[in-house]
Amino acid sequence: MEKSVNSNKILFFGITKDITGLSELYLNLEGKSIATFKEELTLKFPKLKLLSSLNIALNHEYVPLDLIISLGDEIALIPPVSGG
Repeated sequence: MEKSVNSNKILFFGITKDITGLSELYLNLEGKSIATFKEELTLKFPKLKLLSSLNIALNHEYVPLDLIISLGDEIALIPPVSGG
């Protein structure tokens, strides 16, 4: 979906970008919870379920799964981070 005034911007980083083949996506998620969004996204991209963890940030802040998304909110998928 292309960017529009009636959409939310979803950003993909790291392995989530590799799995989806996208760096960003625009969807209307107004009124949905973060949990519902996450469920719908894993239906569209089943390999996301294979990640050991997947954090969701809304407008640059980690949020609880029951938070409701508003129109214009920016959502980022933060995959597990490995380091040494």
